[in-house]
Amino acid sequence: MQIPRLHPDTIEEVKLRADIVDVVSEYVVLRKRGKDFVGLCPFHDEKSPSFTVSQTKQMYYCFGCQAGGNAIKFVMELGKRSFADVVLDLARRYQVPVQTLEPEQRQELQRQLSLREQLYEVLASSAQFYQHALRQSQGQKALQYLQSNRQLKEETIQQFGLGFAPAGWETLYRYLVEDKHYPVQILEKAGLIKPRREGGGYYDVFRDRLMIPIRDVQGRVIAFGGRTLTDEQPKYLNSPETELFSKGKTLFALDRAKDGISKLDRAVVVEGYFDAIALHATGINNAIASLGTALSLEQVRLILRYTESKQLVLNFDADKAGTNATERAIGEIAELAYKGEVQLKILNLPDGKDADEYLHSHTPEDYGELLKNAPLWLDWQIQQIIQDRDLKQATDFQQVTQQIVKLLKNIANSDTRNYYVSYCAEILSLGDTRLIPLRVENLLTQIAPAAATYSKPVSAKKAWGSGKSPLSITSATLSTSPNSPLPIERSLLEHAEALLLRIYLHCPEQRQMIVDELEERDLQFSLSHHRFLWQQILEISSGDGETQNFSSLPNLISRLQDRFLEFDSEIGLISHLFHVDEKNQKEILRTPQVVQAAIACMDLVMLEKRYRHFLELWQQTDPEAEPERYQYYYQAFYAEKIKLQQIDRQRLFSITELL
Repeated sequence: MQIPRLHPDTIEEVKLRADIVDVVSEYVVLRKRGKDFVGLCPFHDEKSPSFTVSQTKQMYYCFGCQAGGNAIKFVMELGKRSFADVVLDLARRYQVPVQTLEPEQRQELQRQLSLREQLYEVLASSAQFYQHALRQSQGQKALQYLQSNRQLKEETIQQFGLGFAPAGWETLYRYLVEDKHYPVQILEKAGLIKPRREGGGYYDVFRDRLMIPIRDVQGRVIAFGGRTLTDEQPKYLNSPETELFSKGKTLFALDRAKDGISKLDRAVVVEGYFDAIALHATGINNAIASLGTALSLEQVRLILRYTESKQLVLNFDADKAGTNATERAIGEIAELAYKGEVQLKILNLPDGKDADEYLHSHTPEDYGELLKNAPLWLDWQIQQIIQDRDLKQATDFQQVTQQIVKLLKNIANSDTRNYYVSYCAEILSLGDTRLIPLRVENLLTQIAPAAATYSKPVSAKKAWGSGKSPLSITSATLSTSPNSPLPIERSLLEHAEALLLRIYLHCPEQRQMIVDELEERDLQFSLSHHRFLWQQILEISSGDGETQNFSSLPNLISRLQDRFLEFDSEIGLISHLFHVDEKNQKEILRTPQVVQAAIACMDLVMLEKRYRHFLELWQQTDPEAEPERYQYYYQAFYAEKIKLQQIDRQRLFSITELL
């Protein structure tokens, strides 16, 4: 919806009322540690918690990926939502009256805000209607199916709110519109009814189907899945996409499974509703269903919030259709698995059974044992490749090798790749251990990227003999643009500039000295995200009319963070500067010396850029055709070289002793 400009009073009131621990706890399992809370960061994959939430400061910060901010920023980043949308959502949650800068728009805004609440309400009423219908004479067939075919107990039927949609075309429509007086438009927006193509009026989307409520993480009904009890197609019908329901962002039973996933540190993903329900019914309460779609990154992130080890087990049917479903379900998670960021395992149950069928004839302990021994996805893929292949036949051997090479190329982690190279070499050697080294060499030859080209060192004698100065073979001249820092240089510059900005933010008494040093040496921040932060600092100081007294800028960090709520792309690279951990604290204890060291590093990088620039021009100049220009460039790069040697002595001491 189009959101008008919000009044600053509304924004401030939301900041005051929205407790960050309350907000974050909806998405992250937090544990009390001292006066703060810790958990697994929802913004990057990690096994050990580095995400902290401070209730006293009303701030969060991750020491792993440097994400940080307040409650509004957290919801914005996690849901990729706009500032105004998040403020409105929190305002509704904490009952903050919403004001806009244009009073005439308030009524329309309140109408739009109430839409979601009405959708939740009408869906909850529909779920109650379906549950009631299941107990009536028309629902006996569905109830018998649940009790006999699915072998579900009454307790499970009630826990999952299972119901029945009567066969009539307008049964739900009449109940909700004529009896409950809900607006027709709300029913349509909730995906419960559709307009007739001819003659006007509406008809129910779900008719003569067993109904399964789909809930969000908070347990609110947001959609339905309907299973036919006849030969009607499709067998399963889901609600259409609505403002509340997105198939690619929802996981069935996650509201019930999230605690189990956290406790067992493992999530089990099955294909169907009844597979998940059957597992929960037998006490396996870390199971969720994927709604029949490929697992999207958003769904994976939802799951991984609750498991520290990032362990995910896909349990789909073992037949051909199940194998295809497994490959389809993996979807975007494949890249994470290749990088080793997710422990993805595959569980194929014996005799091609699904989880529901398996549990009819086996115990939960049997299933748990299979879970424990489920192979990693990479091992499963290799078994799929060699299945039904005769490696003694040249054609099969060649095709299997090609597929294995393709698989190995995708593995980003070098240690993991080396392990699987050896593993696959053993398979291809067919038990002859003498062949393993040969197979390893063959696989490495096919999967290794082209060898990087490099220049061998050149002796001074050969260099002079070619008409070049020995200076031309220093590392700073090898394939480097004069405007691009070398990798080591880039790291040095990143550290120095970040350190200088952190001192500026957290040590007000040092601000004037930093400004003076930068002006005296005519230095600018070279990295774009640091330059952006510095520009915001200057704008705030200029707006306060205190450009000559930088040390007195009030609430600088808080004001900067408020500004950066509008700049999503920039904040990610600099948010870590707003926080000080133990290591940072030690770095800035000796601020005058550290400032000098950081300034020296920035100066050093600029000198090296100029040195390389003049050196390149000198090398490209013909001394016979342009002797004066040749001599000028030589003197220029040599002068920069002398400056480098002078400042490098300062830099060597500063970096070694201080940084």
